[in-house]
Amino acid sequence: MFFTKRKAIILIIICSIFFILTYNDVRSEEIKEISGNAQIIDGDTIKINSKKIRLYGIDAPEFKQMCKKPYLTIIFFTFTKDYPCGKISTQKLQKKINNKVITCKILDVDRYKRFIGECYKRNLNLNSWLVSNGYAVAYRKYSKKYISNEINAKNEKKGIWQGKFEMPWDFRRKNR
Repeated sequence: MFFTKRKAIILIIICSIFFILTYNDVRSEEIKEISGNAQIIDGDTIKINSKKIRLYGIDAPEFKQMCKKPYLTIIFFTFTKDYPCGKISTQKLQKKINNKVITCKILDVDRYKRFIGECYKRNLNLNSWLVSNGYAVAYRKYSKKYISNEINAKNEKKGIWQGKFEMPWDFRRKNR
């Protein structure tokens, strides 16, 4: 059987149609949203229905991370104390969620096979709330979305911005 130009074109068209139909079937099986009661892993990671979700565009202090905040100022001298900012970030997220249903819009999957998403309690964007209140920072490496929230929290000295701290990514790198 010899291929003619016409048969080759028909074969290419059939293969293209098959590819398009198969590709759309695969894409339709991707998870786009996860809802349910959330278990808090840390300040920027939750678990819903056994699916781990890393909050998109933010980075919270690590659970064991310590930060410094002022506790006494005398004339020109300010005394600081260490406090568990990573633990507080986790607790604040837990308290904010308060066993309510959380809905996460899934944007991607990371190298650790965690879903990456923006999560909401009703209409409240939890990613934005964490950064706005100084419990997390904008993760500029992956997104510019929460930079204005971070700037406002910094200017208002909220959360970790009331004192000194190491950026979470630097803390992780040093403490592996």
